[in-house]
Amino acid sequence: MTRRPLLGLLTLLAAALVACSPAEPAPQSAPQQAQVSAPSAPVTPLWIDVPSIAARSTLVQLGLNADRTVEVPPVDQPMQAGWYRDSPAPGEAGPAVVLGHVDGNRKPGIFWRLKDVAVGDRVEVGRADGSTVAFTVYKVDQVAKDTFPTDAVYGDTDRPEIRLITCGGKFDAANHSYLDNVLVYGSLAA
Repeated sequence: MTRRPLLGLLTLLAAALVACSPAEPAPQSAPQQAQVSAPSAPVTPLWIDVPSIAARSTLVQLGLNADRTVEVPPVDQPMQAGWYRDSPAPGEAGPAVVLGHVDGNRKPGIFWRLKDVAVGDRVEVGRADGSTVAFTVYKVDQVAKDTFPTDAVYGDTDRPEIRLITCGGKFDAANHSYLDNVLVYGSLAA
Protein backbone atom coordinates (compact mmCIF):
# COMPACT_ATOMS: atom_id res chain seq x y z
CA MET A 1 0.00 0.00 0.00
CA THR A 2 1.45 3.36 -0.92
CA ARG A 3 1.14 6.40 1.30
CA ARG A 4 0.16 9.02 -1.24
CA PRO A 5 -1.28 12.36 -0.08
CA LEU A 6 -4.11 14.13 -1.82
CA LEU A 7 -2.54 15.06 -5.14
CA GLY A 8 -4.59 18.21 -5.61
CA LEU A 9 -3.17 19.65 -2.42
CA LEU A 10 0.39 19.12 -3.57
CA THR A 11 0.22 21.22 -6.71
CA LEU A 12 1.73 24.00 -4.65
CA LEU A 13 4.90 21.96 -4.09
CA ALA A 14 6.89 24.18 -6.37
CA ALA A 15 5.91 27.24 -4.38
CA ALA A 16 7.12 25.50 -1.23
CA LEU A 17 10.61 25.13 -2.62
CA VAL A 18 12.21 28.04 -0.84
CA ALA A 19 13.78 30.70 -3.01
CA CYS A 20 17.47 30.23 -3.47
CA SER A 21 20.07 32.75 -4.50
CA PRO A 22 22.59 32.04 -7.28
CA ALA A 23 25.97 30.74 -6.06
CA GLU A 24 29.05 28.81 -7.12
CA PRO A 25 29.35 25.01 -6.62
CA ALA A 26 31.40 23.66 -3.70
CA PRO A 27 32.80 20.22 -2.84
CA GLN A 28 30.66 17.78 -0.86
CA SER A 29 31.49 14.95 1.54
CA ALA A 30 30.59 11.31 0.83
CA PRO A 31 28.03 9.39 2.89
CA GLN A 32 28.83 6.09 4.51
CA GLN A 33 28.75 3.32 1.89
CA ALA A 34 26.69 0.14 2.27
CA GLN A 35 26.26 -3.03 0.27
CA VAL A 36 23.83 -2.80 -2.67
CA SER A 37 20.91 -5.18 -2.20
CA ALA A 38 17.43 -5.83 -3.46
CA PRO A 39 14.66 -4.13 -1.49
CA SER A 40 12.35 -6.10 0.79
CA ALA A 41 10.23 -4.46 3.51
CA PRO A 42 10.06 -0.64 3.67
CA VAL A 43 13.09 0.74 5.48
CA THR A 44 13.74 4.38 6.44
CA PRO A 45 16.22 6.05 4.05
CA LEU A 46 19.30 7.63 5.65
CA TRP A 47 21.35 9.05 2.78
CA ILE A 48 21.36 9.68 -0.97
CA ASP A 49 24.19 9.63 -3.50
CA VAL A 50 24.00 10.83 -7.12
CA PRO A 51 27.57 10.02 -8.26
CA SER A 52 27.31 11.63 -11.71
CA ILE A 53 26.96 15.08 -10.09
CA ALA A 54 28.86 14.37 -6.85
CA ALA A 55 25.70 15.01 -4.80
CA ARG A 56 25.82 13.20 -1.46
CA SER A 57 23.76 13.96 1.61
CA THR A 58 22.11 12.48 4.64
CA LEU A 59 18.32 12.58 4.45
CA VAL A 60 16.05 14.39 6.87
CA GLN A 61 12.38 13.47 6.97
CA LEU A 62 9.97 16.02 5.51
CA GLY A 63 6.22 16.31 6.00
CA LEU A 64 3.61 18.87 5.05
CA ASN A 65 3.47 22.55 5.95
CA ALA A 66 0.33 24.06 7.49
CA ASP A 67 -0.81 25.11 3.99
CA ARG A 68 -0.52 21.44 2.83
CA THR A 69 2.56 22.03 0.68
CA VAL A 70 5.55 19.73 1.07
CA GLU A 71 8.23 20.86 3.51
CA VAL A 72 11.72 21.44 2.19
CA PRO A 73 15.06 21.01 3.95
CA PRO A 74 16.26 24.10 5.86
CA VAL A 75 17.43 26.74 3.37
CA ASP A 76 20.23 27.70 5.77
CA GLN A 77 21.56 24.15 5.22
CA PRO A 78 21.53 24.03 1.41
CA MET A 79 23.58 20.83 1.26
CA GLN A 80 20.90 18.90 3.17
CA ALA A 81 18.46 16.71 1.21
CA GLY A 82 15.17 15.43 2.55
CA TRP A 83 12.85 12.48 1.96
CA TYR A 84 9.12 13.22 1.89
CA ARG A 85 7.97 10.71 4.53
CA ASP A 86 4.42 10.49 3.14
CA SER A 87 5.82 9.03 -0.07
CA PRO A 88 6.91 5.38 -0.23
CA ALA A 89 10.30 4.56 1.24
CA PRO A 90 12.99 3.96 -1.40
CA GLY A 91 12.67 0.33 -2.49
CA GLU A 92 8.93 0.19 -1.77
CA ALA A 93 6.46 0.21 -4.70
CA GLY A 94 5.67 3.78 -5.69
CA PRO A 95 7.65 7.00 -6.08
CA ALA A 96 10.00 7.85 -3.20
CA VAL A 97 10.32 11.65 -3.26
CA VAL A 98 13.58 13.41 -2.33
CA LEU A 99 13.85 17.21 -2.27
CA GLY A 100 16.92 19.40 -2.13
CA HIS A 101 17.86 23.01 -2.73
CA VAL A 102 19.63 24.24 -5.82
CA ASP A 103 21.24 26.84 -3.54
CA GLY A 104 20.69 28.79 -0.36
CA ASN A 105 22.43 31.42 1.75
CA ARG A 106 24.35 32.38 -1.40
CA LYS A 107 25.93 28.91 -1.51
CA PRO A 108 25.31 25.95 -3.83
CA GLY A 109 22.79 23.38 -2.69
CA ILE A 110 22.86 19.60 -2.75
CA PHE A 111 21.03 19.59 -6.09
CA TRP A 112 23.01 22.47 -7.64
CA ARG A 113 23.80 20.27 -10.65
CA LEU A 114 20.61 18.19 -10.76
CA LYS A 115 19.86 19.57 -14.24
CA ASP A 116 23.08 17.83 -15.41
CA VAL A 117 21.87 14.33 -14.48
CA ALA A 118 21.43 12.17 -17.59
CA VAL A 119 19.26 9.22 -18.51
CA GLY A 120 21.10 6.07 -17.39
CA ASP A 121 22.77 7.73 -14.37
CA ARG A 122 22.57 5.95 -11.03
CA VAL A 123 20.99 7.16 -7.77
CA GLU A 124 21.70 5.23 -4.58
CA VAL A 125 19.86 5.48 -1.28
CA GLY A 126 21.25 4.04 1.96
CA ARG A 127 18.69 2.62 4.34
CA ALA A 128 18.46 2.11 8.10
CA ASP A 129 18.97 -1.66 7.77
CA GLY A 130 22.43 -1.07 6.24
CA SER A 131 21.35 -1.90 2.69
CA THR A 132 21.51 0.33 -0.37
CA VAL A 133 18.81 0.51 -3.00
CA ALA A 134 19.83 1.72 -6.46
CA PHE A 135 17.80 3.44 -9.15
CA THR A 136 18.50 4.17 -12.81
CA VAL A 137 17.44 7.56 -14.17
CA TYR A 138 14.97 7.28 -17.05
CA LYS A 139 13.84 10.91 -17.37
CA VAL A 140 15.06 14.42 -16.51
CA ASP A 141 12.68 17.33 -16.93
CA GLN A 142 12.49 21.05 -16.23
CA VAL A 143 8.99 22.46 -15.82
CA ALA A 144 7.46 25.79 -14.90
CA LYS A 145 6.34 25.79 -11.28
CA ASP A 146 2.82 26.73 -12.33
CA THR A 147 2.59 23.55 -14.45
CA PHE A 148 4.11 21.16 -11.89
CA PRO A 149 3.23 17.56 -12.94
CA THR A 150 1.78 16.43 -9.61
CA ASP A 151 0.43 13.10 -10.89
CA ALA A 152 3.70 12.17 -12.61
CA VAL A 153 5.72 12.97 -9.48
CA TYR A 154 3.45 11.67 -6.71
CA GLY A 155 1.12 9.26 -8.55
CA ASP A 156 1.17 5.55 -7.73
CA THR A 157 3.48 3.25 -9.64
CA ASP A 158 3.49 -0.54 -9.50
CA ARG A 159 7.26 -0.67 -8.99
CA PRO A 160 9.81 1.11 -6.81
CA GLU A 161 10.79 4.48 -8.29
CA ILE A 162 12.45 7.68 -7.12
CA ARG A 163 11.85 11.37 -7.82
CA LEU A 164 14.44 14.07 -7.15
CA ILE A 165 13.18 17.66 -7.05
CA THR A 166 14.85 21.06 -6.90
CA CYS A 167 14.36 24.60 -8.16
CA GLY A 168 15.68 25.59 -11.55
CA GLY A 169 15.41 27.88 -14.53
CA LYS A 170 15.48 31.65 -14.26
CA PHE A 171 15.76 33.33 -10.87
CA ASP A 172 13.03 35.90 -10.21
CA ALA A 173 14.85 38.42 -7.98
CA ALA A 174 11.67 40.37 -7.22
CA ASN A 175 9.99 37.27 -5.74
CA HIS A 176 13.20 35.62 -4.51
CA SER A 177 12.29 32.41 -6.31
CA TYR A 178 13.21 30.28 -9.28
CA LEU A 179 10.53 29.99 -11.95
CA ASP A 180 10.96 26.27 -12.68
CA ASN A 181 11.54 22.92 -11.05
CA VAL A 182 14.08 20.33 -12.17
CA LEU A 183 12.71 16.80 -11.82
CA VAL A 184 14.61 13.51 -12.07
CA TYR A 185 12.72 10.23 -12.43
CA GLY A 186 14.34 6.86 -11.74
CA SER A 187 13.29 3.22 -11.56
CA LEU A 188 14.74 0.39 -9.49
CA ALA A 189 18.04 -0.74 -11.00
CA ALA A 190 18.16 -4.29 -12.30
